[in-house]
Amino acid sequence: MNRLRLPVSLLLLPALLLAPATGRTQLDERLPAPVARALKAAGVPPSAVAVVVQDVDARMPRVSFNAEKPMNPASVMKLVTTYAALELLGPAYTWKTEAYAQGSLGDGVLNGDLHLKGYGDPRLTVENFWLLLRQIRAKGVRDIRGDLVLDRGHFAPANHDPARFDGEPLRPYNVGPDALLLNYKSIRLDFAPDAGKKTVAIHAEPAPAQLDIVNLVKLTDAACGNAWYEAIRMDLAHTGAAARLILTGTFPAACGEKSRHVAALDHPQFVAGVFRQLWAELGGSIEGDLREGAVPAAARLLARSESPPLAEVVREINKYSNNVMARQLYLTLGAEAAKRPARIEDAEAAVRSWLAQKELRMPELVIENGAGLSRSDRIGAENLARLLAAAYASPVMPEFVASLPLAGVDGTMRKRLGGNGVAGQAHVKTGYLDGARALAGYVLDRRGKRTIVVFLANHPNAGATKAAQDVLLACVYERSC
Repeated sequence: MNRLRLPVSLLLLPALLLAPATGRTQLDERLPAPVARALKAAGVPPSAVAVVVQDVDARMPRVSFNAEKPMNPASVMKLVTTYAALELLGPAYTWKTEAYAQGSLGDGVLNGDLHLKGYGDPRLTVENFWLLLRQIRAKGVRDIRGDLVLDRGHFAPANHDPARFDGEPLRPYNVGPDALLLNYKSIRLDFAPDAGKKTVAIHAEPAPAQLDIVNLVKLTDAACGNAWYEAIRMDLAHTGAAARLILTGTFPAACGEKSRHVAALDHPQFVAGVFRQLWAELGGSIEGDLREGAVPAAARLLARSESPPLAEVVREINKYSNNVMARQLYLTLGAEAAKRPARIEDAEAAVRSWLAQKELRMPELVIENGAGLSRSDRIGAENLARLLAAAYASPVMPEFVASLPLAGVDGTMRKRLGGNGVAGQAHVKTGYLDGARALAGYVLDRRGKRTIVVFLANHPNAGATKAAQDVLLACVYERSC
């Protein structure tokens, strides 16, 4: 009896189909062993972590662990905002701030009001504001016989509570967005000890006219630790249009001169106070009060300030994780898309529409303010990796990648992995909140291959996963995971 004889390749086909994938096509759904060990040492279970490792030109990841699980990315959410902005607005996009005169001008006197109109510039520093005021002086304005009128209508009014996130209303990172944001609404307090007099001098810069600083800080002989500022208490009391900042506690003489920043006034008060300070320094005067309102059609443009291009702004946002600038940028996306005073809903709609157009659908995405300063934000590691892959294939890739902190070199990664081969080879954004620690970006491995890396941890001990992040970057660089 003759038997049908089949080729060996066909006989083996079922086994090949059932066998697990190997080599470069294999999807590893386990954590790399060094990362797992680092997590165990940190007291964080694998279930609280999501990891994706994928070559930028690959269709499938090498490592995918809990990749679909929605997790809080903390400041890594800024990657969504900044990439969207680079594509929707363009790297050369700029913001403007304008000054208008309403009334007659002659012999250095403006018999009317001076209007300031903001368009959400996140980079309007005191120095740039001073240059704007110099332009006004150059137009012949010295004495203003009317009011200072602020037009903040580019962003819709919002009830922002700076204490809502963590109960720290004076911390600059809790400053809300504003169409006329000046200097991040931040005042630098300089502490200068005088051991001979046993006193601590405190100087404010800028020094808004309506802010009274009461210095009750005592000099001590204690050692100066990294958390010296925690021994100083700040209490803010509002008295009508003015405010009083009362400082109590102790300051070690061993610290020498130190500085910290506070946000003590609301946006209109801050702008008006800094304006009066700088205007007086420029030899000007103003008789009127502070008001708010739209710029009248009959008002004449006197001066204009223009921000640095978006590519520079994005670098500041990502390298130093600037929450205030990120929130300004997020609302700008809303204003440009909706063509009306921007609301947070407009910004979210603009980002979701852009993601849909790029076929980057993220049903799990929750984005509250564009900065990641949120307990409710959510994104999956898989979709974050897809976003990074799309960014790497985008025309704005050079600006986007250059905006990310470089391991061992600058930004929030300056002091990490300095003695490791990864130093200078990993552009990654970091994120940290109580209960959440994240990292995402690109690693150029020792073979010259660019790899996407995403690490998200949500757990009470998430802060201890820094070592696990560094281990992951190192093994990706070595091509061992």
